[in-house]
Order: sequence, then structure tokens, then C-alpha cells
Amino acid sequence: MKSEMKPPAPAHKHDHTAAPIKAGFAELFLEVGCEEIPAGMIANAAHEFQVVLNKYLALEKLADGAEAFAFGAPRRLVAACPRVRLKQEDMRKEIVGPPKSIAFDGQNAPTPKAEGFAAKYGLSVEKLYTVSTPRGEYVAVEQFVPGRAAAERLAEIIPRAIAEIPWPKTMYWTGASGLRFIRPIRWLVALLGGRALRLEIAGVAAGASTAGHRFLGKSSITVSGYDDYLAKLAKNYVLAPPERRREKVERELSRLAAGKGLRVNADAALSDLVVYLNEYPSAILGNFDPAYLELPEEILITVMRDHQKYFAARRRDGKLAPHFLAVINLNRDAKGLVRAGHERVLRARFADAKFFWEVDQKCRLADYLPKLASVTFQAKLGSYGDKVERLRALSRWLAEQWFARGIHEARVAAADRAAELAKCDLVTDMVREFTELQGIVGGLYAKVQGEPEEVSWAVYDHYRPTGLDEPAPRNLTGATVSIADKLDTLVGCFAVGLAPTGSSDPFGLRRAGLGIVKIILERKLPVSLSESISAAARGLFGYAPKLKVIPEVEKSVFDFLIDRARYIFLEREGFAYDEINAVVAAGADDLVDARDRLAAVREIRKTRNFEPLAVSFKRVRKILEKAGSPKTWRFPAVRPELFQEEAERRLHAAAQRAAQEAEGHKKVRGYREALQGIARLRPEVDEFFDRVLVMADEEDIRRNRLTLLAELLREFSTIADFSEIVAADK
Repeated sequence: MKSEMKPPAPAHKHDHTAAPIKAGFAELFLEVGCEEIPAGMIANAAHEFQVVLNKYLALEKLADGAEAFAFGAPRRLVAACPRVRLKQEDMRKEIVGPPKSIAFDGQNAPTPKAEGFAAKYGLSVEKLYTVSTPRGEYVAVEQFVPGRAAAERLAEIIPRAIAEIPWPKTMYWTGASGLRFIRPIRWLVALLGGRALRLEIAGVAAGASTAGHRFLGKSSITVSGYDDYLAKLAKNYVLAPPERRREKVERELSRLAAGKGLRVNADAALSDLVVYLNEYPSAILGNFDPAYLELPEEILITVMRDHQKYFAARRRDGKLAPHFLAVINLNRDAKGLVRAGHERVLRARFADAKFFWEVDQKCRLADYLPKLASVTFQAKLGSYGDKVERLRALSRWLAEQWFARGIHEARVAAADRAAELAKCDLVTDMVREFTELQGIVGGLYAKVQGEPEEVSWAVYDHYRPTGLDEPAPRNLTGATVSIADKLDTLVGCFAVGLAPTGSSDPFGLRRAGLGIVKIILERKLPVSLSESISAAARGLFGYAPKLKVIPEVEKSVFDFLIDRARYIFLEREGFAYDEINAVVAAGADDLVDARDRLAAVREIRKTRNFEPLAVSFKRVRKILEKAGSPKTWRFPAVRPELFQEEAERRLHAAAQRAAQEAEGHKKVRGYREALQGIARLRPEVDEFFDRVLVMADEEDIRRNRLTLLAELLREFSTIADFSEIVAADK
């Protein structure tokens, strides 16, 4: 079979300089060859390999400013550093010993402490010298540390680096190494300047031999370095760098689709998957019976994508075409045998989907509701039937809140009906077979069974968004049910001790939290997080009386959601971390209001007075903290008759005027204007600190001045806590 194929030309060279660069430096090249790694784990593992390897090269001072890079393919992890020292530099380091007062007596004669310290490093007492430190004078010695050969150090650190690559799951095999790794290691390449390093991992000795494609290439290929590796593997049907595999996939998919007047259905996640499933990806175009196009395209696409890893094809008018595109790990399918096999499998899968579609609709979607009582949601939180009742109650409550605040799009009855139907598809044959379609199938069944479009789309969308890049539900009813569903899950899981820890998050609570925040911010919904959490907790207690949702749990859920909001504000909306801290410190129960205040802070901090005033507020906070408990010094209100300096009178009067103006602006969310008024207090605040001694000797004068500062801080920290702002370096 191999002799009939024309090997591909080597791909372009990676942008790095081949070793050796100059005397004293050489290229480091590594490859860990193993059984096929799960496709979804490869990219992250390669990134972690790169991070860990760079860490060790820096610690050992071997990289000389160069950075290692890494990437992966189904049967290999690859790393290289173009410039590694062949030998560590010699070092002289100073070692500080005991204090001079202990090392030498009053006549400056060495004590046993000094003699022992010198002997420890093989030196005479005469080699000791004195150094001055913040703690006083100490004796010290200078030690010469010769650099070791890079080959020796690399033989020690490379196995360590490979062992430190984190995996979601690992395999363990007995032996002296005790290494846990994702799959059994079959070969290992470790070259420094083209020479094999003497090291071993999991019983596999490093060498200069790699392996080509499992079926199309040679099983043993000797390489001398990175560029030689790329060229020889390409001749043996392995495109090692993922960008080369991606280029080939995209090129061939586009060519095949265009040949039929079609376009490939865009699917970034599937593109990533096939790139890491295949070492030498090639595309083929297959067909299926047009009769299956009577099924909803969501079902057809899900079957093709999630079960078969196929791309759907669309006609020019955007409708699905009776074709699919598959990516295979072969050079080509000259006789069409592979294509015929894929068509046969897809035909069977579509036949199943058509059968389930027809059988499921022999009864109405709501008729499936009683079956949810026998499906466990979580052992301590009851069944999905229980969850549906909680979901209905919380959805109605949310819709009522919004309607009462003038959002007439909020319809309580529609929210209740959508919540009632939302989980019914979990017990349909379609979702039992194609779990990826949960929610979607319910929405489709609701639509064809005559439910209002508002309700059917809400059921269809209520799991959305599952990530920040996925759209939120398309109508308010869907947003209502989605928030209620996610909030019920969050509060329930926190209440039974299932809060996320480290990388463990089996109920997807982080994703749920981000989804809640995304919906609220995108739709600008007036949601009180604390009240909504309490409503979810009340609903949970109603259906699980033995479960106590204590205030600490509610606060934990609130803090969890605020952390998700912080992430979105920082990473997605570009606010500065100190701006976020300042606004959150002033309160963030209403996330939309918090974002409005953030926007105002970002605008106003560009003005001349803002950051100097923020520095003054930080000073105010420190003064008040040092003054101790407010119970010991605070008056019920400022007492103007106790003012002694004109500066404190002016500050008090200016603050009252600014507070009155700010209050008017805050009522209409004119936060920018309110902050501008506050920033204009800077001259009075500066004069106060220049001319007034806050901690006066007379108790009443001191207490009055502290009260003035406390009221100033309280009054003007309702939009943002100025003391959290970090002033820019001048």
C-alpha cells in the first residue's frame, strides 16, 4: 500500500534557528511518544509541558534568555529550545554565617563557632570576612560553585518535567519509576546538539529514534534535531505541529465543499477536535439520503458532529445539504471504501434519530413530567421532579420581580410553563440516546406540539449559555428559566457541600455562575443577587425540609457569583482591577448598576483631581482604622460648633453641597456627574490635611474631626470606595 502513495512534501520550517548556534550553546529537542492521547487533552498538556520545561531551564540557568516551545499530536508531545547552554556558568556565592559577636571574642580571636563554620566549607578561618546586614555584622565566606554540564542536569530535570505535566486522569504501571502518565510511553527522544541524552523514563531509555504514522510511516526514524524531525516525519505521514494539520484540514474541507457548490458548516470546536484526532488528516465527502432532511437540522448536526465527528454541509441558501465531510487519519481514500463505511454508519444513526423523533411524539411533552420523579438530580437534593417544582417557583418569582419593575416583557405564566416543560425531554428516547440534545429536543417537541413560540424557545435555550462565547437565551422567558435553573443548582450544591474545589466541578457550577452573570449583564436585568439567592434557598428548603441553607451558604454563593462578575469585568470588559475592587467594595448586589458605576469610575479617573483625591481617601481610611472602634469616638453627627479651623468648616460645607448634588445624580444613575462633583472636593480635602491636626489633644475636637472624616468617607463611598484606587506612578 505504501509503495502506491506519493509521500507529501515536508511542511515549512518552524521559525527558529537550528543548533548549534555558536560555541557553548546547542538546540534541545524532546519528544515523548506514547499510545494515542485523548484529543481534548493534548493542547493543554503541551502548554503545561512548555511551562514546566521553561521553569526548569530558567532555574538551572541553561536557557540564556531563549524560550522552549511545545506542541502535541495524537501519539506524541514535542518540545524544543533553540538555545541551551552546554554548561552552566561557574558561580561565586556568598554564604553568611553566625554573627560576628559570636564568631569572634573580645580579643578578635575566632571562637569554635567561626572554626566550625569555616571547616564546613573546607576553608581556614583566615578566609572569613565580615558583612553588614540589616540585623548587624555577620561573618561570611565566598564559595566557588563550578557549573555542571547541561547534559547532566537535563538528564535529571527532563524526567521531572515530564512527570509534572498535569492530566485530568492518568494511568499507573508498576515498576521502579512509579510514573503516572496519560498513556503508556513507547519511545523517547532527547537530543542536545544532536546527541542523545542519557536518561530514562518509565523504563524507556532516551534515544534519537521516533516513529512515523502508525499505518503509513516507518516505525523507527532517526532524527538529529527539530528541523530534521519535521522533515522526516512529514515524509512518513505525520504533520507534527498542530497548525500544519489545521491548514490541511481547512484547505481540503473548503476544496471538497466548493466542488459541490456547498460551504462547510462552521464549527470551531469540531475543527480543534479533528486536528488533535489525526496525525495526517485528510478530508472526504460523503452523502446521505435527502429524506432525512425532514428531521430538524439540530438533530442531524448533533448526530454528525458529536457522534461521528463529521462536518455538516450547507447549500448556498443556508439550508443543510444531504452531504457530510469527514476527516480521516489516512493519505486518501482512492477506492471510496472508507467513505462507504462512514455513510453506512451515519445512515444507521439517522435511522435511530428518525425512529426516536416519531416515537417520542406519540405523547405530549408534558406527559413525560411524572417520569422525572424517578430520575435523581442529586442524592440530597431530590429528583428532577423536585427540581422542576423549585424551578417553576423561582422562575415565577423572578418574572414577578421584573414585571413589578416595569419590564412588561416578563410574563409569569409563560415562565411557569417553560419551567414546567424544561426538563421533560430528559426521559425521552431521543435525549437518552443523544444526551447533547437535552433542552434542544424539548424546545423542538414543544414547538411542533403547538406550545407558544415564547415557551418553546425558552425550553430550547434554557441551558444557555454554557460558556461566555455562547449566546444567551433569545427571549426574557428563556433568560428567566435559565437563571432560575442555574441558581437552584448553585444554592443546592453549595448547601450539600459540593462547592467547586480546585479542578473538581462535577456539576459545572463555575460555568453556571458565569452564565447567570452573562445573562444579567447582557439583558441589563435589575436583579438583586442576594434576594434571588434567598428565594432559591427558600424554594430548596420547601422541597428538602431537612436541608438547612444557612446564611453562610447564601453568602458563599453570593461571593462566588461576584467572583464570576469580577472575571467578566476584568477579562471581557476591560475594567482595571482597582476600579473593580472600588466598585465591589461599595456594593455589587445589582450587577448592572455596578457596571454603570464602573464605567463612570473609568471615565472620571482620567480627570486631574480624581486620583489625588483617591489618595486622600486612602489616608482617611487609615486614620479611622488607627483611631480604633467608632463606638469610642464617633458622634451621632458632626458638631459645627466644635470647629476651630476655617479649613474644617470649608470641607464640611463643601461636602454637604457635593453630597446633595451627588444624591440627585445617583437617583437617575448619573454616576459620572456625581463623581465629577465629588472630585471637585480635592482643594478642600487637601487644605484640611495641610492645616488641621485630626488627632487633636482635646477629646471632643478630635472626635468631631474623626466624625467629619467618617461621614465624608461614608457619603462618598456609595458609588465606589475611592481608597481602593491605586494611583498611577508619575
